[in-house]
Amino acid sequence: MDETVRQHKYVLDESEMPTTWYNIVPDLPSPPPPALHPGTHEPAGPEDFAPLFPMDLILQEVSEERYIDIPGAVLDVYRQWRPSPLFRAHRLEAALGTPARIYYKYEGVSPAGSHKPNTAVPQAYYNKKAGVKKLTTETGAGQWGTALAFACALFDLECEVWQVGASYDAKPYRRLMIETFGGEVHRSPSALTEAGRSFLAQDPNHPGSLGIAISEAVEVAAQDPEIRYALGSVLNHVLLHQTIIGEEALLQMAKAGETGPDVIVGCTGGGSNFGGLAFPFLREKMAGTMSPIIRAVEPASCPSLTRGTYAYDFGDSAGMTPLMKMHTLGSQFIPDPIHAGGLRYHGMSPLISHIYELGLIEAIAVPQTECFAAGLQFARTEGIVPAPEPTHALAAAVQEALRAKETGEETVILTALCGHGHFDLAAYEAYLAGVMLDEDVTDDRLALALAEVPTV
Repeated sequence: MDETVRQHKYVLDESEMPTTWYNIVPDLPSPPPPALHPGTHEPAGPEDFAPLFPMDLILQEVSEERYIDIPGAVLDVYRQWRPSPLFRAHRLEAALGTPARIYYKYEGVSPAGSHKPNTAVPQAYYNKKAGVKKLTTETGAGQWGTALAFACALFDLECEVWQVGASYDAKPYRRLMIETFGGEVHRSPSALTEAGRSFLAQDPNHPGSLGIAISEAVEVAAQDPEIRYALGSVLNHVLLHQTIIGEEALLQMAKAGETGPDVIVGCTGGGSNFGGLAFPFLREKMAGTMSPIIRAVEPASCPSLTRGTYAYDFGDSAGMTPLMKMHTLGSQFIPDPIHAGGLRYHGMSPLISHIYELGLIEAIAVPQTECFAAGLQFARTEGIVPAPEPTHALAAAVQEALRAKETGEETVILTALCGHGHFDLAAYEAYLAGVMLDEDVTDDRLALALAEVPTV
């Protein structure tokens, strides 16, 4: 039995926590294409976003400033759980027999159990500052809805959540956690909105999608001047808030004695977790201080980067949002009800899509059974049951570690474990019982949804 005592986690003092968010846009070789008004196809202005977001967030969405100060009230809330720890996965490395060094930034220490409060808190803060009384939103697996309900409770805002039907049915305790924080939760599609009723007319037992849930939340917010909409991923200001993950990880990797990772892998649905980890490292790569391979990992059943088309499309299923240029499967694409509900989105962040088009990052798609195999191995070695979403990144990390085993290279691998899976045990039950399936998304099925992408 090995009696060696090793350092497992690298922590920062609260005084070392970054006080600015990093905006990658000014450092890119070319700016991302603008959002377009759905009617005129002209670049969308602040007035087009004003019914949904407070002006502070709109300005962050289009900012060309490299760094944006984090408000003191937000920093104070962040300190309840930040800085989050960086772990060295010693026991996973040993189980794989790899010379690779695997690090993971663990965001499951937040009150909501994921990375989502990193943006929920500032979004609630800016809305409160603007005099908003209530926020509406969508949620897939429930992590974002939980985070926003928590943030709204802190800033005395009402919170109304439309949860994707498949996840609402499968994860009742996530719904209860949202309600515990004070949020009101509806199964989406619902009979409360015109958008929801239209989809229920097609199928009374519709499994829903993030695109449909967004449509419902946007519809309600747009009709009342005291209500605004909050988005948990995709948009620039959301990814901006998440960069505190990567900024902390840079400092912690240095504490671990590493000059930088060789490979960064992150699960990618709408893109906020991946962007939050990767963007500060991509800044360093573009500056020539390190040279990591940066790889987005998406579900094989919802492969927007690897099989989607790069085009202007709606961010929701009812066509209520501005048109955004992104990798998309078509806003009418309804993903299979996989267990990683947070990755079931038809499109990819326009900013990540642009960076992918520039060739600055890579992307792969992984089937869910391979992901859960990696999640189970991680739980049995590192002691944390990961949410289904980050098991995609863990599967990619295992792939990379096994390649290092073959070559003998001491590859340094970094990933973000963006949340725990305590409310996802039914998914693990399905995997352990051998009834979990890998859905095959045919080219014909994709073609049907892509045919509905608007012509711009």
